[in-house]
Amino acid sequence: MSRPAYDAVVIGSGPNGLAAAIEIARAGRSVKVIEANDAPGGGTRSEELTLPGYVHDTCSAIHPLLSVSEFFNTIPLERLGIELAHPEIPYAHPLDGGRIAVLHRSVELTAQGLGSDANAYARLMGPLAKNCQEIMDMFLGPIQLPKRPALMIGFGLRAIRSIKGLGSRFDTDEGRVLLAGAAAHSMLKTSQVGTAGFGLGLAMTAHAVGWPCVVGGSGRISEGLVAYLRELGGELELEHRVTSMAELPDARAYVFDTSARELASIAGDALSARYRRAIRRFRYGLGVFKLDWALSEPVPWAAPEARKAGTLHLAGTVEEMAAAEASVRQGRAPDRPYVLFAQQSVFDASRAPAGGHTAWAYSHVPAGSTLDMTQRMEDQIERFAPGFRDVIVERRTMSPADVEAHNSNYIGGDINSGVQDIRQLFTRPTWRPRPYLTSNPNVYICSSATPPGGGVHGMCGLHAARLVLRRSLGVSAKQAEVAKKSRRIA
Repeated sequence: MSRPAYDAVVIGSGPNGLAAAIEIARAGRSVKVIEANDAPGGGTRSEELTLPGYVHDTCSAIHPLLSVSEFFNTIPLERLGIELAHPEIPYAHPLDGGRIAVLHRSVELTAQGLGSDANAYARLMGPLAKNCQEIMDMFLGPIQLPKRPALMIGFGLRAIRSIKGLGSRFDTDEGRVLLAGAAAHSMLKTSQVGTAGFGLGLAMTAHAVGWPCVVGGSGRISEGLVAYLRELGGELELEHRVTSMAELPDARAYVFDTSARELASIAGDALSARYRRAIRRFRYGLGVFKLDWALSEPVPWAAPEARKAGTLHLAGTVEEMAAAEASVRQGRAPDRPYVLFAQQSVFDASRAPAGGHTAWAYSHVPAGSTLDMTQRMEDQIERFAPGFRDVIVERRTMSPADVEAHNSNYIGGDINSGVQDIRQLFTRPTWRPRPYLTSNPNVYICSSATPPGGGVHGMCGLHAARLVLRRSLGVSAKQAEVAKKSRRIA
């Protein structure tokens, strides 16, 4: 029998696919990545979407999980041209009347800005920020036994709550919205169990490591990872949309950085009928409507602190946020949507020509919605930044269909590649102890349809690759580590 052309073939070059390929290559095994688009990166790409010289992130923009990721902490980021830029304020949440809730890197400084909620916030977030890395190591992957059970139980008892329930410990609007705005990244209802975990997790990373962007655009992440993969001997093929396993080169293992639905479509009968039925039960979530702007000057926020923040949650009070998100779940677009807003050029001057600025935002909409949210989103921004429309030079819109066309993993515009509620957080896309495995022993899935889900962290790919090495390629964890050290490119 002839030797396969590759030890592994990875379908899809998002951060998880590239992470899987790199981990396999670092173990001294041959690997090829096949990408449907004309550029690698999946959700980590950057383009001049509005005007020449204005660099916009086409999907992911701010990277709170990158610095707590085991995978990225083993990558020579600086040498690969992946430089992080930190705003003075990680994120903020404006309110009417010029009020604003501000999350500083310091827990103490943040608490000082919350008035009567200062002590409650410090007691809650101080220990979490201190133990952030250990907590995130536990949750950036499938279910596992904790090294410090007491720490994880303490966090878990808070995280399992709804953000609405957790917020009841705060008396002020500022105290309640600071965590609720972060929890809304989950695209779940504020009353849903487990949403507190999203708010706490994102807030503690903001305190511990910040919420940075990448200098020059998120696309630098993909460019750096591809360069590293090639240094390790890996290959990349672009503009090849795979539609069946028959198109793939012979390999000992196939790793899919695709949606669960696309995995089932491509693999077909290579997967059992039972597994394909389980994939069909996998639930997808809300879509997003995205806007990018080229601006003539910085956003004229009413609250001065907002001008120093990298990310802003624009939704008003917790009650307004809950009403807006409930409206989306009922299939209607809210008049005052929750707007997730980033202003990268404030802390990364490379994003625009001298004097110019960029801004990026999205709002949640029903999956596949065709409604243009431009006016409603800009009205919400104007509410907290009067005169915003006056500084717009050009804009670019992306509907849910556009988002999916840009990245086929984002079905209906769902940028998390599947609902991330308590039922699908650790067991996505199917109920398996090792969810990266499929019914075929040599077919794996490593996209954000697996734990820990959405975000730029590469951990889905890392976990999947370790299984590939052990189960399909016969490489033990110890052997992989020895090979990795011998092939390390500093």
